Amino acid sequence: MPKMKTHSAASKRFRYTGTGRIRRGKAGAKHLLRGKSDARRRRLRKNDMVHETLEKRIRRLLPNGTP
Repeated sequence: MPKMKTHSAASKRFRYTGTGRIRRGKAGAKHLLRGKSDARRRRLRKNDMVHETLEKRIRRLLPNGTP
């Protein structure tokens, strides 16, 4: 059986944390920032966790990460 390949788009968007959860960036922080409040822009800088209902799908795309 051949090795499973990592989905390259998913590897650019998601990372595993030390505890094995999946981290993602927040949407809406790339452009049109002028109309957003300073507090909202600060919140968008932080990372977020992938919801547990979607974790199984993303783990399938990233087979070579931490389990």
